Amino acid sequence: MSEETLFELYENLKKEINYHNYRYHVLDDPIISDANYDRLLKQLREIEAKNPDWVQADSPTQRAGAAPADNFKKVVHPLPILSLANAFNEADLISWQERLIRLDERVQKVSYVVEPKLDGLTVVLHYRNGVFIQGATRGNGEIGEDITQNLRTVQAIPLQLPVNKDGPNPPPYLVVRGEVFIRIPDFEKLNQGLAERGEKTYLNPRNTAAGSLRQLDSKMVASRPLTLYAYAIVTGEGELPNTQWETLMFLKELGFPVSDYSKYCDSMETVIEETRLWAARRDQIDFEVDGVVIKINELYVANDLGFVGKDPRGAIALKFPAREEVTRLNDIGVNVGRTGVLTPYAILEPVEIGGVVVKQATLHNFDYIEEKDIRIGDQVFVKRAGDVIPYVIGPVVDERDGTEHKFAPPDVCPVCGQPSEHISGEVAWFCVNPSCPAQLVRNLEYFVSRSAMDIVGLGIKIVEQLVNEGILTDVADLYTLTLDDLLPLEGFALKKAENLLAAIEASKTRPLSRLIAALGIRGVGEVMAGELAQRYADLDQLSKVTVAELETIEGVGPNIAEAVVDWFSLPKNMELIHKFKSLGVWPVAQIKEISNEPLPLSGKVLVVTGTLEHFTRTEIQAYIKEKGGKVTNSVSNKTDFLVAGENAGSKLDKAKELGVTIISEKDLMNLTGI
Repeated sequence: MSEETLFELYENLKKEINYHNYRYHVLDDPIISDANYDRLLKQLREIEAKNPDWVQADSPTQRAGAAPADNFKKVVHPLPILSLANAFNEADLISWQERLIRLDERVQKVSYVVEPKLDGLTVVLHYRNGVFIQGATRGNGEIGEDITQNLRTVQAIPLQLPVNKDGPNPPPYLVVRGEVFIRIPDFEKLNQGLAERGEKTYLNPRNTAAGSLRQLDSKMVASRPLTLYAYAIVTGEGELPNTQWETLMFLKELGFPVSDYSKYCDSMETVIEETRLWAARRDQIDFEVDGVVIKINELYVANDLGFVGKDPRGAIALKFPAREEVTRLNDIGVNVGRTGVLTPYAILEPVEIGGVVVKQATLHNFDYIEEKDIRIGDQVFVKRAGDVIPYVIGPVVDERDGTEHKFAPPDVCPVCGQPSEHISGEVAWFCVNPSCPAQLVRNLEYFVSRSAMDIVGLGIKIVEQLVNEGILTDVADLYTLTLDDLLPLEGFALKKAENLLAAIEASKTRPLSRLIAALGIRGVGEVMAGELAQRYADLDQLSKVTVAELETIEGVGPNIAEAVVDWFSLPKNMELIHKFKSLGVWPVAQIKEISNEPLPLSGKVLVVTGTLEHFTRTEIQAYIKEKGGKVTNSVSNKTDFLVAGENAGSKLDKAKELGVTIISEKDLMNLTGI
């Protein structure tokens, strides 16, 4: 047989085996025997053994796993891989629809798709010319981990598109979002095998699936019964479907497994009817779900609706009622947060809820304990809200035998022993000692963060290192650090130490608003810090302000005003302020006169895209807000201006399509009178 003929046979074998994998693992409808399948795979391996340079990523032999990796590389997603806002009942769904109609009248006529909300691990799959080239976890939505080798072992994931010989031609580039999970029967079989071998078993399918995909040894991953459902196209080249239902059908035609429980609904009434079926269906299907996802079918409408925070408006997750159990409340502990908030938590007799052993649960706040009359020693109902966060619902009063006793909020901080504080009308109790060891690491972490003093290179591990070594006793101590402090520490060479000291020195030039925000005063975030910096020239002036004066500022209520005054009233905090001043960390703000004249961008909605010449993205957003404008992330028919820099992408195309006015940085300056 000539080499050309052998290569043609090899390519046909790959396609045939991939097709049979699809029939077996996706359709659950094999058309050949296991023996015949094994014969084809053996023939393929023999050809590859003699021609190793022919082996490509789409070969079925590559599913067995590669050598263990040292770690996972980071992957920047082509578009944000966002989570969804939650609904908990039918009223929430109707309210969601009503809100959308007020934003866009087209929502009155849209259709919907209802899909199971799979309880697994979100993955992002990249295909180039039909070949699977990369797979990643969702990560933080912007950056995930490259788990390509592990995903190759998942039999349900196509290595080559289309899987079916009669399928449509794949786009030149395609990015698909899906969920990897383990079916309940496969999970039970896995645990049974582990138990028979005397090995540790797993608690639930979700954690097992997620943990499996993050194994560094992909050969181990290949031994796990992982599968996948695809449900969205993130991006791609060429012509793509215009609706969610067409998207699901297109993915199915390409060879991706798609849930048969996904349903097209022509109205919200039909959506609600479909969601009601899940009360019984949840316990009948062979995979775990924690709700259903309702998506607007018309993708162009969903995209135009934009986002609320990081949640897309065009879809919502209806969460199932959480599962509950009863267990004993052995004790109540108290955590101390970054801003000094004292938060009670339940120490429970361990109990399994939905496959997870729960030992602790939140009690929300001290008022909640009193209102519910929760006592140490009680039998209590524990719920996993959204199947994630366990919390105590309340006591089983009839089970009391008289040994239970009430819990009182602590008079002193459980960590530093300083008196705790409770402001009348608020539910929270506080430790207001900024040098409290429980707060110091968190305070430092926040102080150096990007939204505060933005000290590059000073991450949480270094902060912990400096605190544990006793080098830092408060946040101002950062500005006393020297090479002699840093060089003896593990991981510090001369260049790293010099860079860190330079970054700390550079932070002295941050504006007053950043320093105010970095202090961590309760209720004072970036926006409020900016308001204060417009009225008080430095921390000396701010430290002398009264509650009554603060309450004259728009957005400042009595609680925030009291928190600011209380913070500056503490001797330890004033010592910190004086220390900042002595160390040269003393920004002074230019106080602007408040004008009643309208700002040049008042009432205007702007979107920014591309690389700018005179502004960073943060600077131009702040500038637009200063001039009265509102900045959003996506172009819609409500956008007044698109500020376009170099290499503007899809937002520019969308703006042209919608007739949105496109302006340059220079045009923006002209608009604002510069």
